[in-house]
Amino acid sequence: MPSRWEQVVVDAEDPPRLARWWAEALGFVLVNEEPGEVEIRRTRHELPGLLFTPVSDPKRVKNRLHIDLRPDDQEAEVERLVGMGARPVDIGQGNVDWVVLADPEGNEFCVLGARPAA
Repeated sequence: MPSRWEQVVVDAEDPPRLARWWAEALGFVLVNEEPGEVEIRRTRHELPGLLFTPVSDPKRVKNRLHIDLRPDDQEAEVERLVGMGARPVDIGQGNVDWVVLADPEGNEFCVLGARPAA
């Protein structure tokens, strides 16, 4: 039997602040907060979650793993996320249909266009 995907761990300089930022960005809820870790999920019992854990060093290089978001309205979502503190970044993506942003600690993520109708 294969393993079940429990969570993605995100190293953070300020786990509570970054977890709350991502919870607002994704419409997730905070499910656990302890010294040293904060977890958010879509709902209390729905996996996977994002687990934010502390690190003392700042992010220095491009992420090797990132989140892709697919909103109904890409332009409005980019505007909302930038208003929350995200910023546009260039990771060498060139001319593409998605927008690359970084969260308040510099972690890159992509905002895709709406899924084409089937």
